[in-house]
Amino acid sequence: MDYTQLSPTQEVDGNGLVFEMGSLYEFFMRVQDVRSAKGKRYRLATLLVLMLLAKMGGEDKPSGITDWVAERKEQLMVLKILMRDAVPCHMTYRRVLQEIVDAQGFDVLISQYHQQRLKEEQEILLAMDGKTLRGTIPFGELRGTHLLAVYVPKQGLVLVQAQVDHKENEIVVAPQVLRQINLCGAIIIGDAMHTQREASRQIVEAGGHFLWFVKGNQPRTLWAIEKLFIHEVCNLRQGASLSKEVQMCSRVSKGHGRLETRMLMTSTLLNDYLDWPHVAQVFRLERTVWHNRYKGKTREIVYGLTDLAPRQANSARLLALSREYWGIENGLHYRRDVTLHEDATRLTIGQSGHNMAILNNLVLGLCLRLNLNNLAQARRHFCARPDQALKLILETQ
Repeated sequence: MDYTQLSPTQEVDGNGLVFEMGSLYEFFMRVQDVRSAKGKRYRLATLLVLMLLAKMGGEDKPSGITDWVAERKEQLMVLKILMRDAVPCHMTYRRVLQEIVDAQGFDVLISQYHQQRLKEEQEILLAMDGKTLRGTIPFGELRGTHLLAVYVPKQGLVLVQAQVDHKENEIVVAPQVLRQINLCGAIIIGDAMHTQREASRQIVEAGGHFLWFVKGNQPRTLWAIEKLFIHEVCNLRQGASLSKEVQMCSRVSKGHGRLETRMLMTSTLLNDYLDWPHVAQVFRLERTVWHNRYKGKTREIVYGLTDLAPRQANSARLLALSREYWGIENGLHYRRDVTLHEDATRLTIGQSGHNMAILNNLVLGLCLRLNLNNLAQARRHFCARPDQALKLILETQ
């Protein structure tokens, strides 16, 4: 190749591999390598690319990654990923995950990569939730690596991810995570743990909006909202009309052997009563699910509050937002656990579990960039075509 024909946005590495500035590969090259030069056979960026290619090709454990790379040695040499007729052993990948790559710094770097890929929208929903990596729990102990993530359900991007210390909980880490992203115009949705007054102030002062679910950790607030809607529910069951200050929306959906009915009521009557900063509405959400397989139904009632006024989000909009929030469970956590076998992969030493979770987030984001929503099918595709997976790593679009 004539490297003089490189565009201003392209660069070439020591192997002769051409990549675009701002691509994932360029971010990999920024990762600090703490190894000494003596005895170093593979560049750190090369090892990260090999691990990511193998994971996109269906392998999740260091031993499987090693075999995947070995079976494609000649092809990887043609693609200029490998420069010698030898492949790294599984302990090389383990050392990279355990001690060579600083997980916190790697997370910050990859967060910058995800945020530059974020598609700007007039209104963007950000779901905040934590997850314990069960594969990192040592034998005889109860807790392993726990990560708090801010996820964009519609785009499949983990904008920020941070580790929660064993002596802390998500409430302590959440403000730090929120400071790392642009909240202007965004709607932050979190579970009951994140229903905190200080977090609400922080989000609104940064130009964003919040939608929280309220449970027993805020007993007085829960009691007030629950009491407000008791009268309305009784009226509804008796066939009477709702109060003028109450809106209601109901939706029915069918799929996967279930018939789900969701009903949401909103009210502004507690705006001047609740001791909650910027509150503009409270709501009651009732979910009733009929299961064809078990010939029975389940019923769940949750309460919440938001700073979105009725003119910004009526009952129908709040119902849609609450449903979209579960995208972090179905779109991120479920895929990482079931398809990428995150919890089943034992990585208890050093920072290996955290670093593997970062790679899992990248696999998901890269596949969804091509609108490959079926992650298992996408991995089978890239297993047969690693050159296409490499293209996603080397290019920005």
